[in-house]
Amino acid sequence: MNKPKMVLFDYGNTIITEKILGFDKGNEALLKLAVKNPRNITIKELQAKADEVIMGISKRMGCDNRFYQPYEVSWVSINRYIYEYFNIEFDRNYEELEWIYWNNATQAQPSDNIENLLEYLYENDIKTGVISNIMLSGNSLKRRIKEVLPNNHFEFIIASSDYIYRKPEKDIFEMALIKSGLKANQVWFCGDNPICDTEGALNAGLQPVWYKKTFREKPDLKMYLPEDKYITVNDWLELKDIIERCKKNDL
Repeated sequence: MNKPKMVLFDYGNTIITEKILGFDKGNEALLKLAVKNPRNITIKELQAKADEVIMGISKRMGCDNRFYQPYEVSWVSINRYIYEYFNIEFDRNYEELEWIYWNNATQAQPSDNIENLLEYLYENDIKTGVISNIMLSGNSLKRRIKEVLPNNHFEFIIASSDYIYRKPEKDIFEMALIKSGLKANQVWFCGDNPICDTEGALNAGLQPVWYKKTFREKPDLKMYLPEDKYITVNDWLELKDIIERCKKNDL
C-alpha cells in the first residue's frame, strides 16, 4: 500500500463530534425570532411537520434504508416550506436562520486526536478535504469547521446540500476527485459510517478508512464488506502509524 497523496474526511462523528442538545432547541430559538406566527404554532407542531416532510422525502425516493438515500434536500428548502406552511415569518434570511438553528441544536468539539493527525498530514505534504452528507449549507459547514478546527488546511469542503448527491453515491466522490486533481487510487477517505463512507469510498475507487470509534451498530447500519477491503482505526493516531509504514514502502 502506497502513501496517500490526499486524505478526505467525513464531518460528523469523524473530524468533529457533536453533542445533540435537541432539534426542538433549534426550532425554539427560531420561533423567538419570528415576527409573525398568526396561528401560534408550537414547537411540537413544527417538529411533527418536519418529521412528516423528511420521512416523506426518503419514501418518495424509494429508499428502504435511509443511508442509501441518493439525493440531498437542503435545510433551507425544507424549513422554508415548513415555516411558510404555518404562515410564520422572519425579518432575516433563511441562511442566517440556519446558522442560528444549528448552534442552538448542537454543540461541537474536535474528535480525539484529529488536530494532531491533520497537522501531521499537512507537515507531510498530504492534502486534505471534507465530504459531508448534510442538509445544512456548505457555507455553514465551512464556518462550523473553521470555528472548531481553526488551524485546518482543508483544500475544499463539500456539503451534499450544495451538490445534489449524497454518499454513498459515486458522483459526490467524483466531484472531490475533480477538485483534487488526483486519481481515485491516490486518495483515502475516512468516515464512521460503514455504508455512506466505507462502502461509498470503495465503490468510487478510493481507499476506505473506517473510523470505528464512534460507530454504533443499528439494524440498517452494519458493516458487510470483507475486512481486506478497508482499513480500520479506532484512534486517529493509528492512521499516522499506518501512513508512516506506507511511506517506507514508497522508498
